[in-house]
Parts: sequence; C-alpha cells; structure tokens
Amino acid sequence: MYETKSKSLWRRMAALCAAAVLALTACVQCAYAQEKTVIPLGQAVGIKLFANGVLVVDVSALEGVGGKSPAQKCGIREGDLLLTFNGKKIASTEHLQELLRQNGTQPAQIELQRGRENKTVEITPACGDDGSVRLGAWIRDSMAGIGTMTYYDPESGSFGALGHGITDIDTAQLMSLGSGSIMETTVKAVKKGEKGEPGELKGDFSVQRDVGTVTVNSDGGIFGTVSDSSFPVQSQAVPIAAAEEVTPGRAVIRTTISGEEIREYEVQIVKVYHDEDTTRNLLLRITDPELLQTTGGIVQGM
Repeated sequence: MYETKSKSLWRRMAALCAAAVLALTACVQCAYAQEKTVIPLGQAVGIKLFANGVLVVDVSALEGVGGKSPAQKCGIREGDLLLTFNGKKIASTEHLQELLRQNGTQPAQIELQRGRENKTVEITPACGDDGSVRLGAWIRDSMAGIGTMTYYDPESGSFGALGHGITDIDTAQLMSLGSGSIMETTVKAVKKGEKGEPGELKGDFSVQRDVGTVTVNSDGGIFGTVSDSSFPVQSQAVPIAAAEEVTPGRAVIRTTISGEEIREYEVQIVKVYHDEDTTRNLLLRITDPELLQTTGGIVQGM
C-alpha cells in the first residue's frame, strides 16, 4: 500500500470525512478559533501568487563581461528577495528591468531580504552583449498552478487550501506573498505518482476571472477569502475538532482528480503526530483501489 505524511492537521469531520489532505495547521486553529463549523471541500482551484518583490533564483556571469557579474560582486545570492531599487519598490520583473534601463550602469542601491534579515547592497549594473543593462541574476515574480481547496466558511467567506505552503521550484523557498488569487479550474489529467516521483494534477484554469484572494502563504497552507460565494461547492458544514480529537482509524478524503467532480476516497489514518514544531501531523495510508490506480497515492495539487 501507498503511505504518505500529510503536511498539516485537518479538523475532524463527522464520520471522519476530510478534504484532500485532511489538514489544517495549528496556526489555522488559532486564526479560526471562534468558528464552530466549516464546509469540507476537496475542490480543485487555480492559484496565482505574486511575490513581495522579485525572487533571485540564480546568479551567473554576463556574456561579454569578464569575471563575476554585478550580482555576484555585491553578494546577491540565490534565494534573496529584491525589494527596492534606489528606494523604489520593485513591483515585478518588468518593473526592475525598466528601473535598470533608467539607471544605466551607474552605481545603485538594492534593498533585499535574506531570511529574516533585510540589508542594502550597492551594485553597479553592466551591459550585456545585446546592450541591455543587467544585474547577472535570474529572477521570478510570480507562479501559478492547481491546488485543492480544503475548507470553506460561508459565514466569513474564508478558505484554506493545500495543507502546505507554495515554494519556489528552483530555490525550494517559501514564496513571500505580495498578492494572490484563486480561479475556477478543470482537472484534465493526472500524472501518476511513482517511487521518488510525487505525481501531479494537470488542468486548465480561467485567468480572466478571480473568485477569491490569497492573503497568507504559510508552511501550513494558503488562506484567504472567497469573493464569489457561488464558486465553492455547497455541502453540509461539519464541526471543527481539536487536534487531540483526531485518532488513527478509517477516514475518507475529498478531492478532484477529473473535471470538476469532487469525490470521496477511503484512507487509513495510521498515526497522528502532535509535535508542534512540525507541519507533518498525519501518516496516511491510501486504501481506495480506484484512487491508487489513478494517482498512485497523494499527488501534488491534491
């Protein structure tokens, strides 16, 4: 059988019905301590996140410029978040390129965030072979993909999704959130998980219409507010339980692995972890033959 560790603790539902990863983290329990019930979903959503600045995913030499690149010379590293250029907040990769064009090859000040520390470095941009002004750093300002909405609270409009944070594919660093949104999506295919390969959901989502905003990207998942109340599939709300009420035994997960249909699949909660220092709170065994046949277990996006 396939076993996987869920990334965050999901509140127990009536008859142990749970959404996708059966997870809500301790921080969610604090944030929503006054809520008595939520609607478990398992509904696929498109997710767009924009960074608070631009993330450095690599630094390299510039063609036509001997030795180290400007970014290397001033100590910029992979994983740094570039916040301002000469005191101006960096809004996107295109915005930074325009600021570089305006500045030319004159020395400039860049404020960056490295871990929990903010620092300012002086950098002297250089011209590449094509004549454009560059730093010698590969940067990214956004990412998009498919995930699963775990729960929805119709009273407040709040939602939680994924059960784990969204990290940059190159740096494995939790993306610093500037803004984000969710959209309707249709699951078109599933890349089946194999040993050493987690697999993933694949699909299409509408970038023309947002149905909610993302306000938190944390190790325990993404959280936000639904703006279109007709979007979440309406079903029976269930009571929220404390972490200590979740015990090993039979359960179901709710997820979408084809089209827009939410279905329930049987699993076994093998072990519950109560260590507050980790976001891995459950050990699950997928027991549903159909889910195992289709996905191989829990795949990315579920």
